[in-house]
Amino acid sequence: MRFGTDGVRGVANTELAPSYALALGRTAARVLGVRRAVIGGDTRRSTPMFEHALAAGLASAGVDVTLVGVVPTPVVAFEASRDDATLGAVVSASHNVFTDNGVKLFAPGGHKLSDDVQTRIEASLHDEGFGVAAPEAVGTIWVADDGGERLDDYRSHVLAALDGRSLSGLTVALDAANGAGHRIAPEIFTAAGASVIAVHVDPDGANINAGCGATQPESLAAAVRAEGADIGVALDGDGDRCIAVDADGAVVDGDHILAICATDLRDRGALRADTVVVTVMTNLGFRLAMEAAGIRVVETAVGDRYVLEALERESLSLGGEQSGHVIFRDRSTTGDGILTGLVLADIVARSGRSLSELAAEAMTSLPQVLVNVATPPTDDASPGAPRRDWTAVLADDIAAVEAELGDHGRVLVRPSGTEPLVRVMVEAPTEQDAERAAARLVAAIDDRSRLDEPAPTDQ
Repeated sequence: MRFGTDGVRGVANTELAPSYALALGRTAARVLGVRRAVIGGDTRRSTPMFEHALAAGLASAGVDVTLVGVVPTPVVAFEASRDDATLGAVVSASHNVFTDNGVKLFAPGGHKLSDDVQTRIEASLHDEGFGVAAPEAVGTIWVADDGGERLDDYRSHVLAALDGRSLSGLTVALDAANGAGHRIAPEIFTAAGASVIAVHVDPDGANINAGCGATQPESLAAAVRAEGADIGVALDGDGDRCIAVDADGAVVDGDHILAICATDLRDRGALRADTVVVTVMTNLGFRLAMEAAGIRVVETAVGDRYVLEALERESLSLGGEQSGHVIFRDRSTTGDGILTGLVLADIVARSGRSLSELAAEAMTSLPQVLVNVATPPTDDASPGAPRRDWTAVLADDIAAVEAELGDHGRVLVRPSGTEPLVRVMVEAPTEQDAERAAARLVAAIDDRSRLDEPAPTDQ
């Protein structure tokens, strides 16, 4: 397996096997030179299996390991950020179905691994003797299944973002996706003073992200309307992203959340260099709104680790993705759905305005169409092999569509970093224009794919 935009991910016990997790732990320990590791995960049935395999690999390389059980990804990143010798590891497939799983790693300091480090790990994964410690140097494994003091420290750290303010008087509907945030998220919002309506907080090992969470907020929207909540907050399975719902049940995506937070920080003099970092998937409407507000936009590749790299490179404070990964760099080294939801609720409470008003004022999205096209068999490359550059393959088609759209739209064609798909994204003045342009590019991909199919042979 190869690293994608957010670690490694695949179908549990088939594409992703426990033996791989063991090798990954051993190899990462040696490449990073760590002495300690903290491992947490989500609520999938397969997660404990991978956690223990990963722990075994790390311990075999001489690393002392603490298993903290079910915790959101930001908790593990927070632990790794507290010293220069602790590796953080999260077993989760984020928003995917429960039969998938994955591993994402945080280097000491709480940063996701760079491309260079990932390449070095991949190069040594299948060397069974690489990184193995002497018998007397094998690491120790501790189990702290309730998260213990780590959750207490994280809770205090996140609540500090309110600077002593209370969410009293605010009703928050919270969807934890039956995932890693199912206990800690309601606790934090309640501690902040909000009246909390918690939904999808009963994980059973198989219902994570099932009809709920950040990628399927419809049931949260229904709960917001039924209960008269002021705001809805939806997390994904590992708790590192947030999508919101306003009081009318309308979804507020990551672009709008980021725009609201950026303008609020700017107005309070807390947006460093009056700049925000986004990815290539961010809606053109966001860029136009920020330009009008006098806020500079820095663009990166898809993935919150690239957002963080840009934030640190330019000493900036805020960045994020349309998918709901938002990084407040002064408080976190990764997307944090709980923190994002808390900050957004605080803005609503302080402003005395509804979320729908704030979202409408912050930006107007251009119609966007996103189509996932199954990767042709020729793209199923072996580890280390380059993926097909569909932007180059479709250069003429993309140029033709861009010429038609002019300054009123844009096109993005890229391979998925986590699935065998090519993603085609088009933004245009109308939904019909976007759909027509996307269909043209999808047809071009299909045409190229048919040309690559092997000719039938006579039997």
